[in-house]
Amino acid sequence: MRFLIDTNVFLHAANSASPFHQSARSFLDEHVQNGTSWCTTWPIVYEFLRVSTHGRVFPKPLKAKQALAFLEPLLALEEVTVLVETDRHFHLLERTTEELSHPAGNLFHDIHTATLMREYGIREIVTADTDFLQFGFLTVLNPLR
Repeated sequence: MRFLIDTNVFLHAANSASPFHQSARSFLDEHVQNGTSWCTTWPIVYEFLRVSTHGRVFPKPLKAKQALAFLEPLLALEEVTVLVETDRHFHLLERTTEELSHPAGNLFHDIHTATLMREYGIREIVTADTDFLQFGFLTVLNPLR
């Protein structure tokens, strides 16, 4: 797998009112058309569903059916893998938190993602979330710039 796609890329791609919609949509379309092998996680899927259907967070909230319909063709691609924890996860979680200066609070969602990436040897994350810059073993690619 080449990289992991984070929640915010999916959110901008699904939100036609976003100023970053075209960048996010083009990024996804390009890699789907090229058959690029990439991954995501179940927590990222659920975070997309939580945010995209939330009226106080998402400008034009989607119905659950619409949000699922956005994700389904992507997750059905043979080239896409949804990462799950292995029996090495806790050991790698400890290692990952030891490398951070202040692991706490909401950062643990990103720590979970980074730890999963470490388990599978994925070194690139596609995201606009600058918190991932804290993980020295990851390269952050922001397609929304």
